[in-house]
Amino acid sequence: MKPHHATSFEPPAGSSARQDIRLLGRLLGETIRECEGKPVYDLVETLRRAAVKFRREGSKRERDILEERIGALKGEQATAVARAFSYFLQLSNIAEDKEQNQMQREQAREGAVPGSLAHTLATLLDNGQTRRQLLRYLEQADIVPVLTAHPTEVQRKSTLDLHHEIAHLLASPEYGDSEVEERLIAQIVTLWQTRMLRRQKLTVLDEIDNALVYYDRTFLKVVPRLHQDVARQLAGGKPGRLGRPLPLLPAFLRMGSWIGGDRDGNPNVDADTLEQALLRQSTLVLRHYLDEVRHLGMELSQAQSLCQPSAALLALSAASQDPSSHREDEPYRRACIHVYARLAATARHLTGRALAERPSYAVAPYADAAEFAADLRCIGASLEDDHGALVAQGRLGALEQAVEIFGFHLASVDLRQSSDVHERVLTELFTAAGVLHDGQPLQYHRLDEEAKIAVLRTELRQARPLVSPWIEYSEETRKELAILRMAASCRARFGKRAVMQAIVSHTESLSDLLEVLVLQQEAGLVSPALAADSGDSGGLMVVPLFETIPDLQRGPDIMAGWLDIPEVAERVRLVQDGVQEVMLGYSDSNKDGGYLTSNWSLYLAERELVRVFDKRRVHLRLFHGRGGSVGRGGGSTRDAILAQPPGTIGGRMRLTEQGEVIQAKYKNPEVGRRHLEQIIGATLQNSLRPAKAATQAEDELVARHGAAMEALSAVAERSYRELVYDTPGFGDYFFTATPIREIPGLNIGSRPSSRKATQRIEDLRAIPWSFSWAQCRLPLTGWYGVGSALHDYVERGAQGSPATAAARLAQLRDMAQTWPFFATLLSNMEQVLAKTDLDIARRYAELVEDRKLRDAIFGQIAREYELTLQMFEKVTGRQLLATAPDLEASLAARFAYIDPLNHLQVELLRRLRAGAGGKHGGKALERNQRAIHMTINGIASGLRNSG
Repeated sequence: MKPHHATSFEPPAGSSARQDIRLLGRLLGETIRECEGKPVYDLVETLRRAAVKFRREGSKRERDILEERIGALKGEQATAVARAFSYFLQLSNIAEDKEQNQMQREQAREGAVPGSLAHTLATLLDNGQTRRQLLRYLEQADIVPVLTAHPTEVQRKSTLDLHHEIAHLLASPEYGDSEVEERLIAQIVTLWQTRMLRRQKLTVLDEIDNALVYYDRTFLKVVPRLHQDVARQLAGGKPGRLGRPLPLLPAFLRMGSWIGGDRDGNPNVDADTLEQALLRQSTLVLRHYLDEVRHLGMELSQAQSLCQPSAALLALSAASQDPSSHREDEPYRRACIHVYARLAATARHLTGRALAERPSYAVAPYADAAEFAADLRCIGASLEDDHGALVAQGRLGALEQAVEIFGFHLASVDLRQSSDVHERVLTELFTAAGVLHDGQPLQYHRLDEEAKIAVLRTELRQARPLVSPWIEYSEETRKELAILRMAASCRARFGKRAVMQAIVSHTESLSDLLEVLVLQQEAGLVSPALAADSGDSGGLMVVPLFETIPDLQRGPDIMAGWLDIPEVAERVRLVQDGVQEVMLGYSDSNKDGGYLTSNWSLYLAERELVRVFDKRRVHLRLFHGRGGSVGRGGGSTRDAILAQPPGTIGGRMRLTEQGEVIQAKYKNPEVGRRHLEQIIGATLQNSLRPAKAATQAEDELVARHGAAMEALSAVAERSYRELVYDTPGFGDYFFTATPIREIPGLNIGSRPSSRKATQRIEDLRAIPWSFSWAQCRLPLTGWYGVGSALHDYVERGAQGSPATAAARLAQLRDMAQTWPFFATLLSNMEQVLAKTDLDIARRYAELVEDRKLRDAIFGQIAREYELTLQMFEKVTGRQLLATAPDLEASLAARFAYIDPLNHLQVELLRRLRAGAGGKHGGKALERNQRAIHMTINGIASGLRNSG
């Protein structure tokens, strides 16, 4: 069977990516021939040519050659083949990224690029917004990308570092010289000889360190400059030749993290990991500040006899204990030396380590980041008043902005735990304390919801502690109390922004939220009666996470009840500045109800939450728990934000950045800035639409098409659940026909892949669920059920609908063209359909020995795919990727190199499941497992957003 749209197998002729891919492919081939020998090189070339010819022509003969050669692989040949194709795909990614960067630069030179911050601000100004209005709006904006350790990044840090260096060489001005080619060969040889797989499972500390790399590479440089550029664009007027002061903008873009505080299902996260996360974050940002102040002191060489520093600056200079007579007439340098000394003392105080690179004298540390910022502002104000505004806007301005953004903590670390854990802990605390309820010992977990709420509200008013130092609690309870106490300690040490949120996974009721307040009270984070004027720190905002379809449906009512509790309402108003966050889960809702129903449920929940919050005059901040794959909320971030219902953004948004998405988006400052600009720009565009008109337009779309979407959602969910949860033997099929059992061996994360040690789909985490389907080229999490829903609606319509089939099809086409929500849903699905390959998926299905089960389940999936493809083309009026020829060409090129990895993976899984190996079974088993893990690595690299 010829694959759908098997067009050109390379990027367009003449493109830099095509030239770079050919060069890198040639260098990789030379490396394989030199390191492994000509027979291995010839084998890889034979497989490559067969795969490319099959993709070009759909020839059964070439596919048979591919399968026969792969089936005959022996010993280490399979490992060599897996490595060869995996590395080629990695190198192709680097080449394509370089071309993308070049195109973006060229567009920027020609004018503001659509989606860029400059273009967004210019558009808003053209549409009637004033610079003052935009600045005022940014003062209350709160945009936070949150890095998580969700395990979807398959590459080792050593491999990613080599990718970074190869990309640097490809982009160097000397690219094309023989010397650069020699250096490329050296990097590729090193890549070939570097172990692809991790031998040990990542620890939480490894995950913390891996994430911090992106701060050094991207965030510390890019985020402050972004703020400065926005200030510059909104300053207005023509600056004088010597410049004019730029305003220091409030931090409208900050960073967040889950790494070290997310203990939902991860027993390796505890109080120590939370402390280590913030300690290492603080160490990194303080080193950055010390380095910048050191360089600043070298740059600010102004002599007092030639300038007029302010009195405050002279006082700061006079406080310096610098003994050098050479700097007696250099007040700015002396001031920087004193700031450096205080910063060095601060670093010793906060981290317990000497981080300064040059000697400094004993001095009091800064009490907090605001005190450090005040000294920097003193230097800047003096420069600005004495013709040095442009000087102040350079390194000093970026440093001032960085302190405003990152403080001494770098990023806010969220706590997250499942609601059932909180319930168990409180049940134990109430029992151990002998608390009575209606005259009887309180059995908290047995109470109904109303009684739980009453007990919790009573407890929040109690001045006496519930926890006693004389009682021995269970390990789970000790651990939960310890991490909350550590949160209080870290807030006191690194600043309140160090830990801001406590997220409650599986929020199913109002009591799930009140429980966290009670536990915070016991840990000393909040005082009894939630008193905002009691001198406490205000504690952590309690954030519900609505994950499953039923949870999303209950969410608005739960939040209405939460905000209607008087003491909570007071807390939101006084402690939380009138803001309440709600987190929405994309992964579990998809796994629960399928792609279409998940998206529709999220959309409805958001709209209803807006009504709930507007009625109570509370600001809603949504936290979008998105993953990399479309089935987990992936796809274009910009399009997703622009398609959000009116009122759901309001300048406030947090979103998760996970796994391979972090590497893809933030690998270097240029790419990182582009993605951050798109997030900020789309947030502003969505938020600053005329509220009344936007809401009215969206209401009209829902009024016209809401019944259709309800009908589509009902059929899609029924179709999806009939397959996944109601088909006998489906679990056996899934665990046999995908590499799900082999994925934990990749050691890509510290968290277990299942919540329980079972093979039930219900207990499997959404990430390995989605990742496994992508591996076998059957990513049904991004389309299953949609075809049935669209077909059923055209043929039958919604209940009571009198329209004809033609009219209903016309309605769907209108929805695809005029409704951003529906258009984005189809657009994201289109990419997943394009990556689906039934021919390869059928090879995986053959791993299931029960032929009747295999044929029934695979046949059902294949029919749904063909129907979804057919209905997509009917509704949109075009074939897959017809409007994205560059993406189509890129995917076609990739598939020729992913296909051999898929065929090899199937063969290795067959051998592994059969227990092949003879008298050398142990070694063969280990070799097969290692090669399977390499194919998983390579396929993930080729698909790019499979996690």
